[in-house]
Amino acid sequence: MEKARGAGSKGHGLRALSVALGVFLFSMGIGKLGWLNDPGPLVETLRKWQDAGPLASRWYIENLAIPGAPLFARVVPLAELGAGVALVCGFQVRLAAGLAFGMILNFHFAADVMFHYKYLTNGYGLPVLGGLLALALGGARLPWSARWPWMPRAEGD
Repeated sequence: MEKARGAGSKGHGLRALSVALGVFLFSMGIGKLGWLNDPGPLVETLRKWQDAGPLASRWYIENLAIPGAPLFARVVPLAELGAGVALVCGFQVRLAAGLAFGMILNFHFAADVMFHYKYLTNGYGLPVLGGLLALALGGARLPWSARWPWMPRAEGD
């Protein structure tokens, strides 16, 4: 019998990574729940980044992030909470990881942290993005994952 993709030690390792990053994202979302009622803290953070960032980041913040702050202040906490729950439960891991990867990449670009050498040693940088990318690429049909009823289960579930 052919082994299901994602099963075996690699699948279990990716499943552990999914749980760890899910807890991380959920915790980050909890810290931003106040944004749901008040986008002020997000706007304040964006203005600090705007003052310190390079031209590309300043343009991004001025033209996209600050005008969209009322929307982003509600979407970001819910997206982090939702992605965190999905990753912990193993539900739609590739989709959740891919969306979280894009969201975090946006934050890192706006904050002007990703184009500096110290980004390579930042625990919020490459480890998080690398883990999410690994899950987005290889996180299909992981062991012990929630599934739609019509999806086949991987061995070890």
